[in-house]
Amino acid sequence: MPQQRLGLAEDLMDTERELPLALRAAYLALHRKTDARFAEHGVTADQFVLLASLSRGEALTQRELAERISSDPSTVRAMLVLLEVNGLVQRGSHPTDARAKSVALTAAGKRIHKKLWRSGQPIRGELFASISVEEADTLVLLLRKIESSLNNDVVLA
Repeated sequence: MPQQRLGLAEDLMDTERELPLALRAAYLALHRKTDARFAEHGVTADQFVLLASLSRGEALTQRELAERISSDPSTVRAMLVLLEVNGLVQRGSHPTDARAKSVALTAAGKRIHKKLWRSGQPIRGELFASISVEEADTLVLLLRKIESSLNNDVVLA
């Protein structure tokens, strides 16, 4: 019996080591593949996430956008500057908050988002082919649970 408990403790320690590494490796594999796919369009995987968040149609403040894509406001601002120079987003005054900037896709931004979405389909297909629908649903729930748990310790400014 003590031997069995030791085995469980060792398994738990292995999982504690492996989980963060496995999450990082999966994220980086997806990120690298997406960056390579989108390079011909002059857009990075991170910029695509920002464009996809804006593709829902509503204008967002930079802060709302940062929260939606789980990024910090300074990184979002830097991406927005590049996307604005390329004519994909427009930033303007917020209608009710003079301190905030409102961000929306331009017509060119909407077109490139659609192209990128189609271009990324093989990657999404590969991702979903690797696990069942039920596993994908469970994975999303577990990742959201992890995110929520880890964010409970974070104090947002």
